[in-house]
Amino acid sequence: MIPDECERLIAGVDEAGRGPLAGAVVAAAVILHPQRSIDGLTDSKKLSEKRRAALEVEIREHALCYAIAEASVAEIDELNILHASMLAMRRAVLALAMRPHHVLIDGNRTPDLDGLSCEAIVQGDLSEACISAASILAKQHRDRQMLELDGRFPEYRFAQHKGYPTALHRELLIEHGACEVHRRSFRPVREALQRRGEA
Repeated sequence: MIPDECERLIAGVDEAGRGPLAGAVVAAAVILHPQRSIDGLTDSKKLSEKRRAALEVEIREHALCYAIAEASVAEIDELNILHASMLAMRRAVLALAMRPHHVLIDGNRTPDLDGLSCEAIVQGDLSEACISAASILAKQHRDRQMLELDGRFPEYRFAQHKGYPTALHRELLIEHGACEVHRRSFRPVREALQRRGEA
């Protein structure tokens, strides 16, 4: 059932994948149904994989609408990760099937949303259910992408570290060099290539 027209539609927005050395940065925007609460929503990083997966199903089933978007590795390298994250968030909000009255962004900056009312909330994924929901969708989507990349580039073990700059990932970068999904604008990638004499 669609809420009454007087209900204010609030969209929550969050991203996943700012810190990794590889893969796209993913953003999700979610408008939760005001009459269908979902228990246990919080920052996706505080949830087990099993709990995140269960909540993802609930969000997809019960939210009024949601959208997932991304900025590519090429865009990250061209724009920098901050601007690429803002671009992914903008794309997610503008892809929503319903136009929100207000948008809550996790963090301390807001993307350009073509005049939509919006505000940034530091650690909003801990305090706003709609941002928590977006955090979960973005995290789940990006993790699946990393599993796919693990199949394409098994030598980097993306399934194990999800692209983050772990000691293992750095060692594998030095051993194998960078592949097409590595962010060459990130210092650890540049340093690994320099050690290989490729930068």
